[in-house]
Formats: sequence, structure tokens, C-alpha cells
Amino acid sequence: MTREKNIIYLARFVSMLFTPFYLPLCGLIILFTLSYLALLPVGYRLQVMAVVYFFTILLPTYLIHFYRRHQGWTLIELGHRERRMIPYLISILCYLGCVWLLKSWHVFHFVSSIIMTALLVQMVCALINVWWKISTHTAAIGGVVGALFAFAEIFAFNPVWWLCLALLVAGMLGSARMILRQHSLSQVVGGFGVGLLCAVFGILFL
Repeated sequence: MTREKNIIYLARFVSMLFTPFYLPLCGLIILFTLSYLALLPVGYRLQVMAVVYFFTILLPTYLIHFYRRHQGWTLIELGHRERRMIPYLISILCYLGCVWLLKSWHVFHFVSSIIMTALLVQMVCALINVWWKISTHTAAIGGVVGALFAFAEIFAFNPVWWLCLALLVAGMLGSARMILRQHSLSQVVGGFGVGLLCAVFGILFL
């Protein structure tokens, strides 16, 4: 019994640690580390990451938490398919605000393309959620994998070690979501596929 509880606690920790909102920030870290954008002043890079952190992690997390508390729902109850649309809309609006601000600052296209890709992932997941519950957690990590493929193609770097790390996290995260009975195997795999395809398309063509 204790072992089962420990596994559940570990699954909750993994699920909370790798929330879907970290996709844009992970993409920026990769971009600012492995591309010519690493030559930009540290202060500028930190400023951009701070804005992205506020609009894609801090603000949507706080607003969704406030909405959940207002409704009197637990995290498990919020995970029901019919209750996920408002959180989707909240995060989409926050991402739109981030895209608008970065565009108004005339930041590099590759920076704004990461946010637009994450926005695309959110919108596709929200649309699919109308008919079928899909894992946004694995969609996010699938987006990271897709971004690695796309940026490796654009900037001609070897992403093998980054890919190994991302795929390891994807396996842990998918397992955690199934252990917590939030998603089935098909929903986990479907989310990963959606994130992967949206990221490749968004970065290469948007």
C-alpha cells in the first residue's frame, strides 16, 4: 500500500513539474542556447524570457487556479473533459497577449514563432477536446520534441542529447498521467502526436 502511494505521489510530482505551460519557455531556452541568438545580450534574453514566463506560465496558472477555486472544483474535477474549455480559453487569451506584445517589440521571428506554435497546440487541443479528451501535458512535451527537430533543421545542430532528454520526460509524463487515471494510452499518445506535428508546422511555416 505504501509503495502504491509513493508511486502516486511521484506521478503527481512529475505531472505538476512538467505542466503544459512550460513549452514556450523550454523552446526559448533551446533557441537562446543552440542558435545564433545566444549572441544577444544576456539582459535582453532575460527580459524576453521574463515576459514569456509571465504570460505563458504565471498569469494562466493564477487565473485557472482562481477559476477552479471559484467553482469549488478539485484538480481531478477540473480535468473532466466538459470542464476544460474555460481553462483552454484562459490560456489561449494569455498566449495571444504574449504574441501581441512580442510583435509590438519587433522581437526576432523565431522567438515569436515559438509562442505562436504553443498557441497553435493549445487551439488544436481545445478543438479536439470538444469531442475527445486529449492530454495537453504530452502535447506540450511533444511540442518540445517537434521544436527540436525543426530548429535542428533550420540551424543545422545535432539535437540527439536534447531529444533523448525530451523523450525520457515524455515517457515519464505519459506514464504519470495514466497512473493518475487522467488519460488513457491513446489520449497520451494522441497528445504527443498533436504537439509534435503542430510544433514542426508552426516553426517551419508560420
